Amino acid sequence: MTPGSNILVGVIGAGSWGTALAIHLARSGVPTILYGHDATAIEQMAEAGCNARYLPDNPFPPSLEVTADIATAVSGATVALVATPSHVFGPVLDQLIPHMRESCGLAWASKGFESGTGRLLHEVAAEKLGPDVPTAVVTGPSFAKEVAAGLPTAVTVASTSDTFADEVASALHHGTFRCYTSQDMVGAELGGAVKNVLALATGVSDGMGLGDNARAALITRGLSEMMRLGAAMGADPETLTGLAGMGDLVLTATGSLSRNRRLGLALGQGHHLGHAQEEIGQVVEGVYAAREVMTLAKRYEVELPIAQLVYAILFEDITPVEGVKALLARDMRAEFD
Repeated sequence: MTPGSNILVGVIGAGSWGTALAIHLARSGVPTILYGHDATAIEQMAEAGCNARYLPDNPFPPSLEVTADIATAVSGATVALVATPSHVFGPVLDQLIPHMRESCGLAWASKGFESGTGRLLHEVAAEKLGPDVPTAVVTGPSFAKEVAAGLPTAVTVASTSDTFADEVASALHHGTFRCYTSQDMVGAELGGAVKNVLALATGVSDGMGLGDNARAALITRGLSEMMRLGAAMGADPETLTGLAGMGDLVLTATGSLSRNRRLGLALGQGHHLGHAQEEIGQVVEGVYAAREVMTLAKRYEVELPIAQLVYAILFEDITPVEGVKALLARDMRAEFD
C-alpha cells in the first residue's frame, strides 16, 4: 500500500509523542490532523508552525492541520491514533467515539494500563467500541524527539486484525521509520507498560552510582520479570524479546531522553518524588504503571522483586538505599524457572 493512499489519520493528543507522530505522518504524505484539547496551545502551534513547548526544533510540514475540535480531527478519519497518557485513555475514548465514522479504526501509541484496574488498553477499547471496530497498538523503542527529527526508528504494530495492522503500519512505514506487525496485543502492550517501571529502577541505580554491572543486571532480570508476568497473562514470549519488550526496555532504561530514567536518577540522588516530577514537567508513565503492575502481580501470583522495589520507593516511603539492600539480600536461586 502506498503511504497515505485512502488513509486519513486523526492524531489525538498534542504532547511530544502525538506531535512527533503527526509530523512524521504528514511528512510521509499521509493526510493528518493533530488534535489537542488546549485551544490556546493549538492556536499558538498554528501560528508558530511547530509545537514550541515540546518539539521547538521540528517545524510542521505544510500539510499538517492542527485543531482543538475533536470532531474535526476524526469525523473524516480512517484511523484515529490516540497518543495521550494511559491514565486518561478511557475518558479520551468517551470523547472520541461519538465522532468516529463507521469505517474508522482505532489505534493508540499510549503505553500503560487503565488506572485502578490493571486492564490493558485494548481491553478498555474493546469494552467501549465493541467487537466490530478494528484496533491496534503502536509500540516499541521510540523517543518522540528522534522520530520528529527523522532519525531511524522501528516499532511494532499489533492487532488481532491483520488487515488493520497492515493499514496502520502502511501509514507509518516510510523513510527511516520501520514498522513490524504482530497479532499479540497482550505482549505488545504489556512490554510497553512494564518497561517504564523497570526503567525507573535502572535510573535509581544509576542515580546512586551503583555502576554499569548493576544496570545490566537490572535490565536483564527486569526482562525476566516482564516475561514471567507475560507468560501468566498469555503473551507470546517472542514479543517480549522483540521491539515491544526488550527493545523498548533497553531504550527507556538507558536513553538520556527517557522521562522514567530521569525520574529514577533524581530519586536515586535523593530528590523527592513530587519535586522530581515537577522538574521533568511531563507525565512519567512508570509512576502510574507501578501500581497496576503490582495489582497484576498479585492477581496472577507472580513474583516481581524489581517492580516491587520501585513500588516501595514510590509509595511506601522506602529509601533507594533500603530498597537496594533488600533486593541484594534476596536468597540465591536458579536463573531460569
